[in-house]
Amino acid sequence: MCLAVPMMIAEITEGLAICEVDGVRREASLMMLEDAAVGDYVLIHAGFAIERIDPEEAEKTLAVFREVLDAGGGVEL
Repeated sequence: MCLAVPMMIAEITEGLAICEVDGVRREASLMMLEDAAVGDYVLIHAGFAIERIDPEEAEKTLAVFREVLDAGGGVEL
């Protein structure tokens, strides 16, 4: 299963972004996006920022992810 995660760009250095969500920071390539900027929400998949997304939509998606994680992450124990 493939999953893209919305994250906010916190820093940009030479084509690489440091993206953050809930205190987790990950490096992502910006080679697939033009004009990405600090503060933008982007979808991260396999180490690449693949799409800029609306902040409100990003927060809705993150809220669903948080609900799933709070309920056990969708994994039966």
